[in-house]
Amino acid sequence: MADSGSTPRERYRQQVRAEVKKCAREQIATAGASGLSLNAIAKQMGMSGPALYRYFSGRDELITELVRDAYRSIADAFAAAGEEAGPAGLAQVLRRWALEDPHRYFLVYGTPVPGYEAPGDITAIAGEMMTVLLGACATATASVGGGPEADAFEAHLADHRDWAGARPDAPPAALRLALALWTRLHGVLSLELAGHFTGMGLDPALLYAAEVESLTGG
Repeated sequence: MADSGSTPRERYRQQVRAEVKKCAREQIATAGASGLSLNAIAKQMGMSGPALYRYFSGRDELITELVRDAYRSIADAFAAAGEEAGPAGLAQVLRRWALEDPHRYFLVYGTPVPGYEAPGDITAIAGEMMTVLLGACATATASVGGGPEADAFEAHLADHRDWAGARPDAPPAALRLALALWTRLHGVLSLELAGHFTGMGLDPALLYAAEVESLTGG
C-alpha cells in the first residue's frame, strides 16, 4: 500500500513495484521461481528491460521481495492467532495459509531457487513464527511421547538452541515438539500441494489432522 505521506514520484514507484511483484507471482505460478524473468515481466507491462531495472536491481532483489512478503504474511497469521491457539491451532493456521496460495508456499518451503541466497532479515521474520510456536508448545499440556531416543534428542536440542530465537530458554520438550510439528506437517503439506495424494482416495485434511493429533495428543 502506498504511503499517503510520500511524494507523487514515490507513490508511483511503489505502484510500479507492486505491479512488478504481481506479474512475478503470476509468472512463478506458471513457470516456477527458477524461470522468473525480469525481461518477460517488462514486456508484459509494456516497458523496456532497462526501465524495469530502475525499480528492481535484478532477479534476486525481486525474489527477495516476494519471499519477504510471503514470510511476513505467515508470520502475521501466526501472530494474529497467538500462542493461546496452541500447537494444534497454529498447525491449522499454517495449512490454511498454504492452501490459500500454493505457489507462495513453495516459494519459501519448496526447492531452493538456484543461485539465490536470502538475506538475514528473512531468517528473522521466520524466527517470529518459531517464537510463537515455541511459546505455544512450552505451555501445551499434551505430551509428545518419550523414550530413550526422544530423551537423547532433547538433550541435543538443549545444547543447540540458536534457532529458537526469542525463546532461548524454551524447555527441550517444547523444542522437540515444535520441530516435530514443523517437519512432519510441512511434509504432509508439500505432498498435498504437489498433488501426490491424487488418486489415493484419502482426505489430506484428515491425514493432516491425524498427524497434528498424534503429535500434540489432541
